[in-house]
Amino acid sequence: MKLVIAYIRPEKLNDVKEKLYAAKIYNMSVTNVLGSGRQKGFTETYRGVLKEVNLLKKVRLEIGVNEDFVQPCLKAIQEGAYTGKEGDGVIFVLEIAEALRIRTEETGPQAMG
Repeated sequence: MKLVIAYIRPEKLNDVKEKLYAAKIYNMSVTNVLGSGRQKGFTETYRGVLKEVNLLKKVRLEIGVNEDFVQPCLKAIQEGAYTGKEGDGVIFVLEIAEALRIRTEETGPQAMG
């Protein structure tokens, strides 16, 4: 069992969801976050004052998958989030030690769906 965490551009969320659904991956958590990476932000002028914005809006996806779905999940996120420009995002894959479905009390891979 793996936990896939992806940080992507907010405007690419619908494209990523479509690709995940096509790969039969439906379980996900989505959070709006702020962060900085290689983009390093940007500067803008607001009411005549130069302002540096170094925390950019991103979307964080958390997807728990069984081993068979790790590669399809990574491919779906990569294809949906790709623009070819800096700031497309990053994906992390972590090991899940245990999972428990509260309603049915299923554990392990069966709890993942």
